[in-house]
Amino acid sequence: MKKVLVIAPHPDDEVLGVGGTIAKFAAKGNEIYVIIVTKGYPPLFNEDMVIRGRQEALKAHELLGVKKTFFLDKFPAAKLDTVPHSEINAELANIIHMLKPDMLFIPFNGDIHLDHQQVFLSSLVAIRPNGCGFSPQSIYAYETLSETNWNAPYLTPGFIPNVFIDISDFLDKKIQAMKSYQSQIKPFPNERSIESLHALATLRGSTVGVKAAEAFVLIREIK
Repeated sequence: MKKVLVIAPHPDDEVLGVGGTIAKFAAKGNEIYVIIVTKGYPPLFNEDMVIRGRQEALKAHELLGVKKTFFLDKFPAAKLDTVPHSEINAELANIIHMLKPDMLFIPFNGDIHLDHQQVFLSSLVAIRPNGCGFSPQSIYAYETLSETNWNAPYLTPGFIPNVFIDISDFLDKKIQAMKSYQSQIKPFPNERSIESLHALATLRGSTVGVKAAEAFVLIREIK
């Protein structure tokens, strides 16, 4: 049994990027944990939106088989660039060192959303092999529809996956989990539509000869 930790800047990022993998690993008896780093605050978000988003997250995570979800309350959504970097580092490090995950999934540093970039950096700081006696065996960056491919890959890091996880048997569960996020789903051809999510999984799968897959960039692996 392995411990798997997914760090998401906002509710739904974890399902968009890692939903099928979460379901697959959970079905094999692994312990899955999710950290939602930010919380919405006025004037950008009202309290009803925040409550609904967290309820949707818990429903999605239950479907996927997540053991525990950590909601961090002190970091404002869409404003992580206003928070001291050291505070985010410390909060993530506390949970990571408590869980000691074998596998870690984090957002991609080339995502257009600054929150995603900040979480990427803080995650890597939190798991630096600096003599603390612990480091995950493997660290992966995941892609998030409407964030990862909306930047300028010729000027910023481009998402070029080198790890593919076959989710052919778990794509339906990923889609079910995403449907739990009714506040986030958009009509096609918006990228945050069920059709787009299905299309990306099919594309990533066909790249490696399976029906559906999720793609990742391997950041570090200890053999």
